[in-house]
Amino acid sequence: MDDTRSAGQQLDPFPHYHRMREAAPVFHDEPSGSWHVFRYDDVQRALSEHATFSSRMGGDDPSGTGQLFAASLITTDPPRHRQLRSLVTQAFTPKAVDALAPRISSLTGELLDAISARGTADLIKELAYPLPVIVISELLGIPAEDRDRFKRWSDAIVSQSQAGSVNADHEATNLEMTGYFLALIEQRRKRPGEDLISSLLGAEIDGQKLTVPELLGFCSLLLVAGNETTTNLIGNAVLCFTEKPGTIERLLRQPALLPGAIEEVLRFRSPVQSMYRVTVADTVLGGTRIPAGAPLVAWIGSANRDERQFERPDEFDADRGQNRHLAFGHGVHFCLGAPLARLEARTALEAILSRLPGLDLVPGTELERMDSTIVYGVKALPVNWQAA
Repeated sequence: MDDTRSAGQQLDPFPHYHRMREAAPVFHDEPSGSWHVFRYDDVQRALSEHATFSSRMGGDDPSGTGQLFAASLITTDPPRHRQLRSLVTQAFTPKAVDALAPRISSLTGELLDAISARGTADLIKELAYPLPVIVISELLGIPAEDRDRFKRWSDAIVSQSQAGSVNADHEATNLEMTGYFLALIEQRRKRPGEDLISSLLGAEIDGQKLTVPELLGFCSLLLVAGNETTTNLIGNAVLCFTEKPGTIERLLRQPALLPGAIEEVLRFRSPVQSMYRVTVADTVLGGTRIPAGAPLVAWIGSANRDERQFERPDEFDADRGQNRHLAFGHGVHFCLGAPLARLEARTALEAILSRLPGLDLVPGTELERMDSTIVYGVKALPVNWQAA
């Protein structure tokens, strides 16, 4: 598939998705060998039928990024996936997530205190990025002075877009990140704390401890998934709210609309645009035969704009009901951190809307999308408001 698109098209890939849904909903990119699916029903099936569409990446001897994620939840199929997921689930139950609410609220307040009198800021840099990074760092027991590395690492991971393209810079990032987490795991093995890594070190599946690659997979996945997606959800929400006149005023008058508006942001500008699978056997998808062992890209960002599933799909509608978006995936791989992402986004957006009156994009701003076909968000979001 041609990804040599202009910056404008990268920021607005949705017309391209529309063309593919109509002209080539199941598309074989012969140079790469990858298959691409664009319609809602096909994407949902690829995400949920793990017996046909495997999540395993890189085979038994993964390299590059694969080494970090080789034994993680997103690259494991049942039954091992079910066992791994059960270990980390307790950290993301509704009760556990609710217990984080006061800390998330406090952090949001501190971050806004630092900028509210200014009247202008890059909202990604000052709030949408640091908030989820601090939350996930504290969950993992990461020292505060190490957080700045996370942005560089996670940006590098998600920029390894199309199926596993890895260059020397990416390799260096992967090695650095692997070394860091291996040292941290060893540190917690000797001196356990009250953090998630310590809990996972003590956990057992059928009498067996987690392997080092599995622990590494958890750390890497939680760093990237707990950081990039929530940052982009908050940024994409502000973008959606400021683009449609009257939306912010309505949300301030009717706060009960905000959770539904966040779901619409998840559909309209999905923080995760695509997920990879590999066919286990020959299969037919969307009337097209796909051979066994074929790499496949399920375009979530396209599925969430499919006119067969959503009325007026290219319109942001804060009142949209029955929003069956696929932004958090589907089936056994449904995003474990979805409740945390929703809580962080709701807390941050409530505070942003109430504390930054007259919020709007800085006039003349040219937004630039992150370098990734996997996640969707802007590198910077310069905004103005009426400073007190």
